[in-house]
Amino acid sequence: MNPRMPGRLSDRHEVKVRLRQAGLHTVCEEARCPNMGECFRAGTATFLILGDACTRRCGFCAVSRDRAPLPPDADEPRRVAEAVQQLGLDHAVITSVTRDDLPDGGADLFAACIRHIRSRCPGTSVEVLVPDFRGDERAVAVVLHEHPDVFNHNVETVPRLYPEVRPGADFSRSLRVLTQAASTGVVVKSGLMVGLGESEAEVGAVLADLRAAGCQWVTVGQYLRPVRDRLRVARQVEEEEYTRYRTRGESLGLRVVAGPLVRSSFRAAEVWGEMKGS
Repeated sequence: MNPRMPGRLSDRHEVKVRLRQAGLHTVCEEARCPNMGECFRAGTATFLILGDACTRRCGFCAVSRDRAPLPPDADEPRRVAEAVQQLGLDHAVITSVTRDDLPDGGADLFAACIRHIRSRCPGTSVEVLVPDFRGDERAVAVVLHEHPDVFNHNVETVPRLYPEVRPGADFSRSLRVLTQAASTGVVVKSGLMVGLGESEAEVGAVLADLRAAGCQWVTVGQYLRPVRDRLRVARQVEEEEYTRYRTRGESLGLRVVAGPLVRSSFRAAEVWGEMKGS
């Protein structure tokens, strides 16, 4: 617990009320995360900036879609930092919808969030989960310039399934974003879903690609269909397979957190603490 901050909120409803009062969104709610109740009861939330509508049409995601969302809210970083302080977070996770309509993809707002959190909550570590910024190295550099503690960009699935799962994205482009981040020395993280029709060998190859790109931390979790008009679940992955992914990751030098309900921010504060102390 950061000694400069008040105690964590422990009531799920109270967390939601505080966030609504601040006019903030969480990916926990927008993406219908199965761990939302557990995290909210622990006073933890992954902040979703740049609005609640995405310009892409990924087949797995429950976030609403809009090719022309509202302009970014310049005051949002201040409110995020204030909420981080009120929630008493040791580790804040900031993510966003994808905003291909913006020249910088929203990189400036990510950077502003980091600055505001550092100013208001100097003892809090900051993790960013960013979109690919269409591969714009300048946009990625804007975020990295603020020195987040963890830089996360999810590849989501294996390359073969990108046309259906991540239309508008490119696996090689995502690897370049991760490689650029790794070149600065920041802890680099990525994640993917299983149960979409991939093979175990394909997932193993992705883990190797992520390690080659400089990743140190990867999450692997079961895809769950969030709403009826999204992709169907191809299969339920057995626990033994997650164990093999953890073992494969370890052999590559990766920290792999894998399991049916694992998501990008699952145990983020705990794992970051372990990695920082190792």
